[in-house]
Amino acid sequence: MDHSLEYLTIGIYLTFLLGIGFVFARFNRNLSDYVRGGGQGTWWMVGMSIMMASVSTNTFVGNAGAAFQAGYTPVVVYLGSVVGGVICGLFLAAWCRQTRALTVADLYRERFGPEVEHFSVIVGIFLYPISGGVMLLGLAIFCSSVFGVPVMPTIVVIGIVVMTYSTFGGRWAVMATDFFQGLILIPISILVAWLSWKAVGGWEGFTSYFSAPDIAADFKFVKDPGQFSGDRFGWRWIVAVFLSMTMSVVSLSYAGRYLSVKDGREAKKAAWFTVFAGLFNIVVFFIPPIVARFLYADEVAGMALKTPSESAYAVIAMKLLPNGLLGILMVAMFAATMSSMDSGLNGMTGTIVRNFFPALWRRCGWPELGERGTMLACKLVTVCLGCIIIGVALALSLYPGLELFDVFLIVSSIIGLPIGMPLFFGMFVKKLPRWSFFFIMGCSLLPPIWSQIAGAFFDSPWSYHDRILGVIVAGSIGAVISRLMYSWSSDDYKNRIEAFFVKMKTPIDYQQEVGENRDYSQYRMMGNVSVVGGGFILLLLLVPNETSGRLNVLFVSGFVMAVGCLLLWLAKGKRGKS
Repeated sequence: MDHSLEYLTIGIYLTFLLGIGFVFARFNRNLSDYVRGGGQGTWWMVGMSIMMASVSTNTFVGNAGAAFQAGYTPVVVYLGSVVGGVICGLFLAAWCRQTRALTVADLYRERFGPEVEHFSVIVGIFLYPISGGVMLLGLAIFCSSVFGVPVMPTIVVIGIVVMTYSTFGGRWAVMATDFFQGLILIPISILVAWLSWKAVGGWEGFTSYFSAPDIAADFKFVKDPGQFSGDRFGWRWIVAVFLSMTMSVVSLSYAGRYLSVKDGREAKKAAWFTVFAGLFNIVVFFIPPIVARFLYADEVAGMALKTPSESAYAVIAMKLLPNGLLGILMVAMFAATMSSMDSGLNGMTGTIVRNFFPALWRRCGWPELGERGTMLACKLVTVCLGCIIIGVALALSLYPGLELFDVFLIVSSIIGLPIGMPLFFGMFVKKLPRWSFFFIMGCSLLPPIWSQIAGAFFDSPWSYHDRILGVIVAGSIGAVISRLMYSWSSDDYKNRIEAFFVKMKTPIDYQQEVGENRDYSQYRMMGNVSVVGGGFILLLLLVPNETSGRLNVLFVSGFVMAVGCLLLWLAKGKRGKS
């Protein structure tokens, strides 16, 4: 199959992203601008960036494959995030922004002390390049298997583009490109869902398949023990995944996503944006792979992937999308990975420059970096991290038989969740001793470590959800013990923690604390970007298609341009206030 049109679409799209990055580069004047947008982001721009950072290729691959196999049971992944988002929308997002922190490591230092700050930086320096490399390679392998896109050029091109606009534009470029990528993702996802719904015969046709003998058992919401490998999709799996997703959203580790917004009120709006985005995901992203199970099961089974079910979304899209829009779907999949990478890259850069370099400089007796030196350091660190991520992905691509993806998932469940436990309790339990972070983490590490021992020496491995539940129970016990021992803490520490929680719950006076208002610039610039981007998509009308296909192109381009026009109209009310 000739993919020239898809390659051209991707090329124009990536070039457009680079242009956005260079346009927003002029917003960066200091470290605060570079790593959190100066705390001046509007709720809709930050909210879209948070949504896109939580979406990855796994949305189209892993989650779609799970829906293909098990129906709507995997929806608990999104339900957990939605419940967490509601908690953030009610109060937690405002608390996070009101810490006035520049980076998430700042929060760790104020909440637990400099030891935890340094620990988080070191762990991030080692783990983030691996996670970014695995994410990038996963996208390249999937696109190679399904669309015929070469693996190594995909890794290099996507990596360089993300690295370039993140380097020059900082957090502003990350938010702007995430917003535009979200505008592409939303309409193409709606279109694929609608075409799938139409192909299966609407509500009546969709529900009729659930009674088919080969589907009814698999699509029960709660599966029977042993029905799926590792007892996935049973009650314990549902509870474990729901709790872990909810706790990941309502923890200090997630707080960094709200540091870019203007104040607590805007942070709440951004959080509610993510709630509706999660509900959108539940409706839109699950229909296509389920319909693929009904209509194209044989085609999915024949795909050249280790887990063919993971191609379900791509297969039904290739079957139903008109000429030209397959390239837009590929762009949406690239956007899902790029938006996760750029947020992580910018956040890790800020942590290194803000929380690692100063301590290193003091230890070596070197003079502090000035404002220009700090900005140069940010750019150099971003380039270095980007090159390391690309290098990791390329290195992993040389060993296609190595099960590094499974290894990384295991490491994430062994290390990631235990580290997250004290960060979760740290938001809600004020009276925790200074050492509680490492104690709670240590307790949380015991179940996954024992599960590995049980699997290696006693041939009794724990399932993924048993490890999660074990971590939650052990971490909770550690938190209770820590709370009981808080009275032994020093008065100085108690006063510092009290001050931290008072600050966290004190609303921001934007005029006094920040002053400069960039609302007009954000509305105007993103409005122009959206109108121009939608115009490029409109050029796909030149591609031969039936009338229905042209209407589909009009829907996608019209959606993007309509949002752009709305932003330009709203910008008129912001003129003179910036």
